Amino acid sequence: MKRTTTLLKSAWLLLLLPWLLSSCATAPPQRYAMVTGLKPEKEAYYRELHARPWPGVIATIRDCHIRNFSIHRVEIDGKPYLFAYFEYVGNDLEADMAKMAADPETQRWWKETDPCQIPLPEARAKGKIWTMAEEVFYTP
Repeated sequence: MKRTTTLLKSAWLLLLLPWLLSSCATAPPQRYAMVTGLKPEKEAYYRELHARPWPGVIATIRDCHIRNFSIHRVEIDGKPYLFAYFEYVGNDLEADMAKMAADPETQRWWKETDPCQIPLPEARAKGKIWTMAEEVFYTP
């Protein structure tokens, strides 16, 4: 009887194994990059904000399935620009971005950061701050 029970458990495990493995597998993150201008007279304040980001903002970023978020500065023709990169691990980017935009703490954060930035013309025309960049190369 004990051997039969062990065999049945083993059979069930073998039947469930593919399902268990597939449910543990995650899709690779979707990569996004964006660019915007940075007002030179606001750069110090922008850096100060990001040196001590508000915990609620960081929590919302994570709650909205964003990982590996970073912002970089580059100077082009004497003008400062910001380049941002993040990986999205959720299933509905549009819904998660709406959730982020509805968060009161994030709204307060953006009231501090948005005046520091200079949207590129494409973003400004859409009432946005950041312009999405197209990925042209990737290597894992």
